Amino acid sequence: MNSVTDIWENVLRQLRGTLSETTIATWFDELRIVDIRGNTCYLHCASDFKRGYLESLFLNNIKASLRDIFSVDFEVKILDDAGLLELQGGPAPRRQADRFTYAEFTFENFVVGPSNKLAHAASMAVAERPAQNYNPLLIYGDSGLGKTHLLYAIANVIRRNDPAAKIVYIKGDEFINEFIELVRSGRGSEFRAKYREADLLLVDDVQFVAGKEQVQNEFFHTFNTLYESGRQIVLTSDRPPSEMTLLDDRLRTRFEWGLLADVTPPDFETRLAIVKNKAALLGMDLPDKIAVQIAQKVTANVRQLEGTVNKVLAYKELLDRDTDEATVDRAMQDILKGSNEYIPTPEAILAYVSRYYQLEESVVTGQQRVRSAVEARQIAMYLIRVMTNLSQDNIGQLFGNRDHSTVIHSIRQVEQKMKKDPAFAEMVKELKTNITAKH
Repeated sequence: MNSVTDIWENVLRQLRGTLSETTIATWFDELRIVDIRGNTCYLHCASDFKRGYLESLFLNNIKASLRDIFSVDFEVKILDDAGLLELQGGPAPRRQADRFTYAEFTFENFVVGPSNKLAHAASMAVAERPAQNYNPLLIYGDSGLGKTHLLYAIANVIRRNDPAAKIVYIKGDEFINEFIELVRSGRGSEFRAKYREADLLLVDDVQFVAGKEQVQNEFFHTFNTLYESGRQIVLTSDRPPSEMTLLDDRLRTRFEWGLLADVTPPDFETRLAIVKNKAALLGMDLPDKIAVQIAQKVTANVRQLEGTVNKVLAYKELLDRDTDEATVDRAMQDILKGSNEYIPTPEAILAYVSRYYQLEESVVTGQQRVRSAVEARQIAMYLIRVMTNLSQDNIGQLFGNRDHSTVIHSIRQVEQKMKKDPAFAEMVKELKTNITAKH
């Protein structure tokens, strides 16, 4: 089941390129992959209403995503409960509340290396002794490095030790959508009960709550209720709280109460171990030279490494292709073509922004306070922060040895103006797109 689950994750990533997150959260939340047999993909949705809506509006999108992944056409069938039973001869698939029983979301299946050792150790400590060691635990780092895996692993252990534990998992953007929907419908008390009565609250991508006043206020009170009653809170984000410029200070302080643990891109040895571990989980005999080939060339994140192994297996099982270097090259090309592997240098970003504003780079990095220089300086700092791995301290050094607090202020100014001024936001977006297109 691992391979088809990963295929569905790839499909959802493809769909996010054409559909909004709200659409995905609203209509795809109950849709689960069941099996792939031949060139037919079987999905299950228990809701008759949502199933009909998916079939009428999104079936072609799903087919197009599968075709993009495998380069062949697929039929897609969305089954109801009866159809699922007929296909499998067994019970319906597990719902979200039981997702933590999936075998792949465990500490045993998590490959530990220098890039994630602290986050792994802290997660294990929290799982064995919730609310006693690190509360909250906040794991931060770029997408695809294993943060969600650690969340699920914590929940797996707690579920095993206490089957009656109430575990609530939510993504930051879904928390926002759910809050808005239930408050609008007058069901705010239902929303609060769900989160404030949890024994374990897991929030993925908590950075999404920043800048949204009512949501932050609700999350603040939820956090306090759980913390004061001795319940465990585990959060993930793409950056540390100090860099969430639109986050309320009271939430930032609370996020820093426990332990902050970062995860970074894995080194070669860890990548190789991840490739071999994934292949073993899939029951795949992957030659060492092929594992090395993948580990050497796919360097961005764990998700792409696992996706490449999964695609190699899919080629082998579904298209009867040999596991050779040519097949691996094709799999890597398909996995990487939808992601932006190009990371511009800070110098390239500074140069482009300077040319855009028709200013010398020395003016943009200097002390001049004329409006165009200040705006170019702030935008350049913002783009360097969101497009590269450069720290705020290092960004400050690039701009005349400015203090990191000045960098934070500049980033906050750009983010706030983007929220208020659509034309300005579009201009910043265009700058980012043009810089990316330069490689």
